[in-house]
Amino acid sequence: MFDNVCKFLAESFSADFATWLLGEPITLTELSPSELSLEPIRADALILLQSDEVVLHIEFQTVPKADIPFRMSDYRLRVYRKFPQKRMRQVVIYLKPSDSELVYQTEFVLENSLHRFEVIRLWEQPTETFFNSPGLLPFAALSQTDDQTRTLEEAAQVIEALKHTRIRSNIAASTAVLAGLVLDKELIKRILRSDIMRESVIYQDIFQEGLEQKAQEIAIKMIHKGIDIETIVDVTGLTIEQVQQLQAKTLTNQAE
Repeated sequence: MFDNVCKFLAESFSADFATWLLGEPITLTELSPSELSLEPIRADALILLQSDEVVLHIEFQTVPKADIPFRMSDYRLRVYRKFPQKRMRQVVIYLKPSDSELVYQTEFVLENSLHRFEVIRLWEQPTETFFNSPGLLPFAALSQTDDQTRTLEEAAQVIEALKHTRIRSNIAASTAVLAGLVLDKELIKRILRSDIMRESVIYQDIFQEGLEQKAQEIAIKMIHKGIDIETIVDVTGLTIEQVQQLQAKTLTNQAE
C-alpha cells in the first residue's frame, strides 16, 4: 500500500519531486525498468523518471534492506548503458524511523569498484519542505516534527484549500495512508475528511483491495468445503485463474 502511494505521488507530481530532489521544477516522464534490461530487478518502490537530460531514480523504503546499495549500483550501470549522455540522481528515501545502520549506507563497494548514492531519512527533514508543493504534503507527518498530530492537522488545512477537486482528493488519501506509519488510524480519520478522499484513485484502489481480499477469504472457505471452481467463481467474482491459484496454495498448505 505504501509503495503504491509513493509511486503514485512521484509519477503524478513529478515536477514537485524534481524541485525537491533535483532543484529544478522540470516535468519528468516515467521510465520503465523493462527498458533497461530484459530482466528488471524487482523492487518494492522503484521509481525511474526522466527528462531529456537527467534520470531520477527514487526508492522508497519502510524497512531497510541490505541489498539496496547493490541495486542502486546496478541500476546506474543499466541507465548508463541505455542513456550514456544523461546524468543521474539516485535517492533512497526511508519513510519510517529506524536505528538500523542500513539507513546510513550510501555506497556500494566491490573490490576496486565504488558507487555512491544519496539517502534521505524523512524523520530528519525540515517539515516546511513538504508544505511547499502539493505532491510533497503527504510526507509532512513523517518529517522532523515535534508534534506529528499538529503537523497532520496543518497539512489537512492546506489540502482543504486546494482548488482542484481531483488533486485535493488524491493528496488527502495519500496523506492518510502515509500518516498511518506514525499515527493512529482513528486519529487520522478525525483529522482528514473521508468525503474528500472518496473520489481519489488511491482510496478506490484501497477499497478494491479490501473487496478482493474479502473475496479471496470466502473462496478459501469454499475450497475447504470442496465446492467446485465454477460455483466459487460465480459467488466471489474472482477469475478461474485466481481460484485455481488459491486452490493450489491451499492444497500445498494442507500437504505441509
